[in-house]
This record gives sequence, C-alpha cells and structure tokens, in this order.
Amino acid sequence: MIKKTGYIIVLLAVVLVVTMVVSSCIGAVDISFSELLSIISYHTRLSDHQGFTSQQESVFFNLRLPRVLLGSLIGAGLGVSGAAIQGLFRNPLAEPGLIGISSGATLFAVIMIVLEINIFKNLTGTLSFYALSIAAFIGAGITTMIVYRIAMKNGKTVITTLLLAGLAINALANSFIGLMTYMATDAQLRNITFWNLGSLGGASWQTVSALLPFVLIPIVTLPFFAKSLNALVLGEPQALHMGVNVKVVKRMIIILATMAVGASVAMAGIIGFIGLIIPHIIRMTFTADHRLVIPGSALLGGALLTGADLIARTIVAPAELPIGILTAMIGVPVFIYIIISEKNKNNL
Repeated sequence: MIKKTGYIIVLLAVVLVVTMVVSSCIGAVDISFSELLSIISYHTRLSDHQGFTSQQESVFFNLRLPRVLLGSLIGAGLGVSGAAIQGLFRNPLAEPGLIGISSGATLFAVIMIVLEINIFKNLTGTLSFYALSIAAFIGAGITTMIVYRIAMKNGKTVITTLLLAGLAINALANSFIGLMTYMATDAQLRNITFWNLGSLGGASWQTVSALLPFVLIPIVTLPFFAKSLNALVLGEPQALHMGVNVKVVKRMIIILATMAVGASVAMAGIIGFIGLIIPHIIRMTFTADHRLVIPGSALLGGALLTGADLIARTIVAPAELPIGILTAMIGVPVFIYIIISEKNKNNL
C-alpha cells in the first residue's frame, strides 16, 4: 500500500509540473518548451546559449513564473486544508468556504482595506505585505472557532449543526462586507471586488514570498496527521483508545488549515470549491487513506488552480476572467454530485 501511495504521489507531482510548464509557455507572448529550457539553463549557468528573446525572458521571470508559483501554492494550500478539514469532521461536505473560513478571512481583509487601520499603515517593507495575510488569518481563525464551538455537543462535532453554523457565519460576514462596501471609496471598491471574485492577476515575487511561509507550513505539517485522521474515521472514542490526542489534533488541524486559507484569501481573494472537490476526487479515484488524500490534494489542488488560471487568462484574452468564477463553474456540479451521492448512501 505504501509503495502504491508513493507511485500515485509521484504521478500527481508529474501532473503538477506539466501543468506549471504548460501554463508558463502559453499566453500573449508564446514561449516554446525549448525556449523555456533555454531561459532556465541560461540563468542557472548550465548553458551560455541564448535561444530566446529578451521579451520572452522578461515575461517568464517577471509575469509567468511568479503567477504559476502563486497559483500552485494557493491551490495546494486550499486542497490540503479541505482534505484535513473533511477528515477532521468526517464529512466530504466540510469545506473551508462552507464553514466560514473564507468569509471570515475576506471580512477582516476588507475591514483593513476600508478602515485603513493605523497599526498596519505604520508597517513598512515586507512586513507591511504580511499584514494583510495576518489580518485574514485572524478573521479566518475567529470564524472557524465560532463555528466549531457552535457545532460541538457533548464533546462531539455535529455535522449538520456545523454546516448550518457555517451558513449563518457566511451570511453575517457577507452582511458586514456589504456594510464595508457601502463605506468604501471608489479605489477601495475595486479592491473589494477583487476579493469577492478571486484573481491571480496581482502575482509578483513579493506576493509569492509573502504567501510562502503561511502555506508551506500547513502543506508540510498536515500530512503528519494522516494516521490520526485515519483513526478518527472510526470515531473519537476509538481514536482515543488508539492513543490519538484528539484535542491536540483538532486544534492543530484547525490552526494550520486556517493559516493556509487565510493567507490564500489575502493574496488572491475568494477561490471557492478547490478545498471541496479536490479531496473528493482523490478519494473517489484512488483511496480514502489520508496518507494519500492529504499530500495528493495538495498536488492536485495546485495543478487544478494553475490550469484554471491558464484558462482564465486566455479564454477571453486580452481581458481576464476572474478565476473564482471559473472554479465555481467547475465546483458546483461536483458539489451537487457529492450531495446526491451522500443522499443515496444514507438511503441504502
């Protein structure tokens, strides 16, 4: 089983790399695969031959590469967070957006944009760029804890209550976002619209460096909870008997998932359904073992969002389609399919 899991992870890694290469090559300025290799080998001192133009070099390093890396990181962060949350709550419908994490992150980011909080205005340099991620993380953490507390009954998480509480928190957060929108200036309205629709258009090396620690830590750490999540599938009492510290596992997974989602929302706005459909695709195609589901969701999530971004920036060129619209168009049918599948299982 471990050997098979390794093969699948390598396969998904290859899919991610291929998607990143294709996305780096296609656009308003075409870069062939051989030209891409020439650019990389020239800058890594592997070759002195310049089989590319200065325009292609500039487009690749200043536009394409940071955008591809940002999309891969955000997709991986959303995918791994969705897989961990679904495993924690033992339900395929428990997704960061549905239980209020994304809305909470967006609300705090919008509040910071509109009110221009002084403590953040006084920050300079790279630290000021991290400020928005920190605000989004705080908002995501607060909403997650509220929903989690509401859904707890006798030490157990009631999934129906969880989803209903998530809907309520989403509605409340959206009402405050509406209030902030009413108070916003024209320039601030454009930023708020960016958060609501989602886009990787603001990708730069600065955004990649600001996002990297917030997403890399969950991606690297969450797979270590795979065995604990496998035990939780049997129920919390059984997991306790197997030596799993359920409280610590819950707390760490919520913190790590909130960190990844909050930072992703801060950098690219709301990109829905990645955390919902990617883990389900892994489980449906391969296995429900979290030793594969969690790393597999990170790899497939990165590939899907990178591919979706490629479509978003080319399908209506020279304009750009907000990526949140595209992921919703893909995710909603899959979400409906999951609901119908769960309904049919319960009727058996």
